[in-house]
Amino acid sequence: MLSPTLFPLFCALFLCLPVAVIFTVQRELTGVASPEFGFRSLSVFSLYARNVPDASSPPLRTPPPIPKDDESLLRLASRVNPNHPPGSTRKVAFMYITTTPLPFAPLWEMFFNGSSSKGLYNVYIHADPTRDYDPVFSGVFSDRVIHSKRSERYTPTLAAAARRLMAHALLDDPQNYIFALFSPSCVPIRSFDFTYKTLVSSRKSFIEILKDEPWQLERWAARGDDAMLPEVKLEDFRIGSQFWALTRRHARMVARDRRIWEKFNKTCVREDTCYPEENYFPTLMNMRDPRGCVPATLTHVDWTVNDGGHPRMYEAEEVVPELIVRLRKTRPRYGEDGINGSDWSVSKRSDPFLFARKFSPESLEPLLGMAKSVLFNDSACGA
Repeated sequence: MLSPTLFPLFCALFLCLPVAVIFTVQRELTGVASPEFGFRSLSVFSLYARNVPDASSPPLRTPPPIPKDDESLLRLASRVNPNHPPGSTRKVAFMYITTTPLPFAPLWEMFFNGSSSKGLYNVYIHADPTRDYDPVFSGVFSDRVIHSKRSERYTPTLAAAARRLMAHALLDDPQNYIFALFSPSCVPIRSFDFTYKTLVSSRKSFIEILKDEPWQLERWAARGDDAMLPEVKLEDFRIGSQFWALTRRHARMVARDRRIWEKFNKTCVREDTCYPEENYFPTLMNMRDPRGCVPATLTHVDWTVNDGGHPRMYEAEEVVPELIVRLRKTRPRYGEDGINGSDWSVSKRSDPFLFARKFSPESLEPLLGMAKSVLFNDSACGA
C-alpha cells in the first residue's frame, strides 16, 4: 500500500505520462524548430499545420487567367510595368502570326538550341483558328499558341493579331524586353547569341518609319477621304515593314493606345490600298516617340519584285551561301524625314539584318544544310 504522501505524486506521474508520449512523438514527426523552447517540437496540431498555409505569411496568389476578349486583354496589358525588372535577365519575345503550319520550324528549333544560355527568350504564336495546322506545332512551338482570331490581308485583323500577341507577351513574363514579330516565311540569318545581343543591347525599337512613299495618300484615305481625321493627319501618316522589334516600353504604348487604333481598325472602302499592319505601328511610333526608334527593320526583304503586293520569294535553287552573305551585308533602309534621315546617329548607322523573308517552304532543306556552316556561323564567308 502506497504511503499517503506518495499517492499524489504517483497520480501526477500517471497523468503526465500520455502527454510526454505525445510530446516525444511530435518531436520525431514534425521536425519544426520551436522558437519558445529552442528545440525541435511543436503542438499536437503540427502534422495538420504542414498542409495549412501559415496565417502570418501572405497567401499565394494565382495569376488571373489572361482575358480572351481584346478590350479586357489590352486594358490589363496596359497596366504592366513598362520598365524591365532591374537586375533580371532581358528576354526576347519571338512572336509569330500564321495561317499555316510553320514550314521553317526545324530551322528555328536549331536557332533556339544554339543559345549559349537558357531562359533568354519566349515564343508566342497567333494561329488563325479557321485554318488547319498539319503538322501541329511541336518542339519549342508546342503549347505556345495564344487565344487567336481570324486574320487576313486587306483588313485590320493582322494588326489586331500583332497587338494581341504583344499583350499576351507583356502579361506572360515581366522579363520580356524586346518584342519581335515574324511571318511563317521568315528565317534567321544569324546565330541566336548574335541576334540576342543585338536586340537586348538596344534602348530603341527597330521599326521602319517611312514618309512620302508611293501611294501614301491612297493608303491614308483607304477608309474614306476624311476617315482618319482629326486624330491622324496625312502629314503624320507613315509606312513601314510589318516586321519590327519593339521595346517593352513601346509594346505597352501599343497596348494603351485606343485613340489611334480606333482609326486604323475601321473597315477599308478601298481594299487594294488597305494595309493597316504596315501603317498603324509606324504611324503610332512616329506620332508618340520617334526618337525612341531606330527607323529601320532588321528583317531583310526584296521589293525589287512586287507580285500582287508580295515581295520576292526565294526558291530552293536560289538558296546558297552567297545569298545569305549578300543579305547580311546589305544596309537597312532608314527613315528619310526629320529625326530619321537628318539625325546624325541614323545617317551613320549600319545595323545588321538578323532575319530575312520570303523563303518558299521548299527552301527548308538547303537552309538546314547550311545552318551550322553559314546561317548560324556569324563569320562565314567574311559576312
